[in-house]
Amino acid sequence: MIAVVSHEAALAAAERVAAALAPGVVRRDRDGADAVPVEALADLDGSGLLSITVPSADGGPGLGPLTLAEVTRIIAAVDPAIAQIPQAHYLLVDVLARHAGPEVRRRLFADVLAGRRIGNALAERGGSHAQDLSTRIADGRLTGRKYYCTGALTSAWIAVSALDDARRLVLAFVPRDAPGVTIGTDWDVMGQRATISGTTTFEDVAAELVIDYAGAFEVPQQLGARAQLVHAAIEVGIAEGALRDTRDYLREKARPSTEAVRAGAAGAADDPHVLHRYGQVATRVRAAAALLREAAGVLEQIGPVPADAAAAARGSLAVAAAKAFASEVAVQTASELFAMCGTSSTAAKYDLDRHWRNARTHSVHDPVAWKYHHLAAWELAGVQPPNHGQL
Repeated sequence: MIAVVSHEAALAAAERVAAALAPGVVRRDRDGADAVPVEALADLDGSGLLSITVPSADGGPGLGPLTLAEVTRIIAAVDPAIAQIPQAHYLLVDVLARHAGPEVRRRLFADVLAGRRIGNALAERGGSHAQDLSTRIADGRLTGRKYYCTGALTSAWIAVSALDDARRLVLAFVPRDAPGVTIGTDWDVMGQRATISGTTTFEDVAAELVIDYAGAFEVPQQLGARAQLVHAAIEVGIAEGALRDTRDYLREKARPSTEAVRAGAAGAADDPHVLHRYGQVATRVRAAAALLREAAGVLEQIGPVPADAAAAARGSLAVAAAKAFASEVAVQTASELFAMCGTSSTAAKYDLDRHWRNARTHSVHDPVAWKYHHLAAWELAGVQPPNHGQL
């Protein structure tokens, strides 16, 4: 296990992970749920990056949002599916740091510091809204069925949201290999395929490590903003990866069109229309990266526990702007790749369509339109986002 104790060390570790991921990214995209990316995740889990946000009081380096965003962006630029797998892990580390008791923190953070990942089982289908849960904990036993369980298949622990006997929201941490836990590979989507975010079923599972989760949302907090920051970083990474592959294809493979040759272009990269489109796209990608850094900086200033709802709103809205813009830029960049590179770039052997599929799949994780809505409501009328200023 590599010890990562500084921002610089974390970025270097992320670069090493990204370099290790690059040769297999096309294969992992094509395999999807047919092959669990064990080797890729071993590189991630052994990098020391899983512990970067563990507080110093719990033995970690206590690095903040700026580090987390950059680490995620670097990895996502190569393989956004692998970058997404620890997204919930970082959220759950934050939850433990703010809301777990000493014994739960000691037990789980010891594993995180040893490179053991926490997967999630939070989402359900069929309810009237996202928090209309059917999963229950009764007499210390957990029963339910969860979907979109990113990271659960290869994790050491799974965090499960449920309602207790009083119908209060709680979070149970159960071992991945606990009796009664079954995780499927029924992840059949067009993008982010290597996340294998399948269905997880809990049948009378012993739930020893349980914390109150409802309380986290009853006060101003930054849990949602920090979780959304990782999603924004994934989108920026997708955009940067698509732009990189556009540049490489234009330089190495693309031929100029007949019209471009008539206009004096020696190669595809000399086509004046390609130059214009590439310049526009590259500028937007850089702007998305700048918004990401700005949002991370705002969260750093506010700290993990905002002073009040106004501070929580400031962080939430900064991240909302970064996430909304990056989602649009990622989809646009991945689409413009083909407009600039031409028909030959659509050949299956290059798998360049993975950028668009990943961007489109990930960008609908939550509604971008509502982020713009809340940003406008704040700017025009001073209306804070709901839930104590937290989107």
